[in-house]
Amino acid sequence: MIKQLKLKNYILIDELCANFARGLNIITGETGAGKSIILNAIDLVFSSRTSKDVIKTGSDKAVIEITLEQNNSFLSKFLEDNGIDNYGSEVVLSKEISTSGVRSRINGTLVNQEMFKILRSLLIDIHSQHQTYTFLQPQYHIKLLDSYAKDLYGDLLSQYQEKYKIYQELIKKYEDAKNSANITESQIDFLKFQIEEISNAEIKSENEDQELQHELEILENAEKLKELTGGAYWGLNGDDGSVLEALTHIKSDISKAASLDSELSDAESAIADLVENLKDVSSSLRDYSQNMNNDTLRLNEIQERLYILDKLKRKYGNSLSEVLSSYENFSQQLSEIEFSTEKVENLEKEIEQVKQELSNIADNISEQRKNYAQVLSVLIQDKLTSLELPKARFKINIKSKELSSDGIDDVEFLISTNVSEDLKPLAKVASGGEISRVMLAIKSIFASNDEIDTVIFDEIDTGISGHASQSVAEEMVELAKFHQVIVITHQAIIASKADKHFYVRKSQEDETKIEVFVLEGENRIKAIAELAGGDINDRSIDFAKSLLS
Repeated sequence: MIKQLKLKNYILIDELCANFARGLNIITGETGAGKSIILNAIDLVFSSRTSKDVIKTGSDKAVIEITLEQNNSFLSKFLEDNGIDNYGSEVVLSKEISTSGVRSRINGTLVNQEMFKILRSLLIDIHSQHQTYTFLQPQYHIKLLDSYAKDLYGDLLSQYQEKYKIYQELIKKYEDAKNSANITESQIDFLKFQIEEISNAEIKSENEDQELQHELEILENAEKLKELTGGAYWGLNGDDGSVLEALTHIKSDISKAASLDSELSDAESAIADLVENLKDVSSSLRDYSQNMNNDTLRLNEIQERLYILDKLKRKYGNSLSEVLSSYENFSQQLSEIEFSTEKVENLEKEIEQVKQELSNIADNISEQRKNYAQVLSVLIQDKLTSLELPKARFKINIKSKELSSDGIDDVEFLISTNVSEDLKPLAKVASGGEISRVMLAIKSIFASNDEIDTVIFDEIDTGISGHASQSVAEEMVELAKFHQVIVITHQAIIASKADKHFYVRKSQEDETKIEVFVLEGENRIKAIAELAGGDINDRSIDFAKSLLS
């Protein structure tokens, strides 16, 4: 439940602290005093909408803080799952609205607005004009019915919805496979041609073109290479005057010198190694020169091969690596196409099977919905009777529809508040007072069956008086036995039932201000007297006392 609401620099409020009680909390005050501002602040914390207009003129930010009593097991798990500090008995929600943006916190931890929306759906039910509009819409009625009957077929509905997701995924796969199966014969032939063209090239490796290019350069310069390497060989190991001949003489002289002085042994070894290395080099040059021939046949083969590879690269990629990758892609596409016809047939069978399973579950849910709709219709009609609408008839109408995410039922609430009128959609109820009582009846029925901690009504008593007011007051008292209820009212009878009575006052001296007081004793009697008679006099005071007795 809401323990406390704090506002700072919010619209016309400098600072406000309201401590709410369990049971029935009533808010009264003159018209235009700003009562709805308080409830709107609570609504604003839990909703995704924000506006800089709520910042009090002259301030740089507005702050709304709500303290919840942690008497709901869901809250502890929610804090744990989201890594938020748990301080035990209380949870503090805050929203700071500034010109630069909005910051939302739970127990001081910055969170996104989605978390507040989750908390709202599970902890607080706010009935306002917007909420009335939502309740009137037929698309919302199936959610209300399913919510009330969750213990009866809630698990079955969850099972259905999970299977429906699978059904939707299968349909998407089916459409994709069908599109692949519908590819034209010419497209398939072209795909096969591309695969065959690359395959016939028998690419040896992704570097084959680079290796061939290197070999081509050698063959094109064969004569020059033969001449250069041959000349180098003769210079190293040819006739008189060659390098090796000169080094051989030098080696002989150093060897003789090293025999006379051991310090020359290193020089002797170095020259010996040099001579042996040059012999190896000269042999390599000789063999290279002798084997180097102008192989015209091989030259033509390489040029033809490079032409084929270059043609593939122009068509399928900038490199042989990309050509081979294209080959893999084409092969995969062809494989999928060839498989798609069979895949379509298999998916059709699977979809039909899942659809049949869905239909069986949906039929079961529909039967239970219809049975429970009759029970719920009677409960709401009885509640309307107790709210001074004795001639009202209420029916939850269920019609069949195509398989959808919530089953095969169209659910709509129908009502007639006059004997002479037929049942009509709830949205066509004309009287404001009737709408208020219908909403209260529906809210009361549904609130008694959920885990909502706090139910808030913003002027639910619009358009009613007399016995209807008494009935609404009694209904509020009954609802407050199971939930914290916060109500804005203009009815003295309703206000008199409060467990805690707040009075909102607007003052306009140097500046406009809104203040909230808790009424007790004589002050409360006077406030109720004013609600009852407009003026505070002996008669209205006596009436107020009678209501409070």
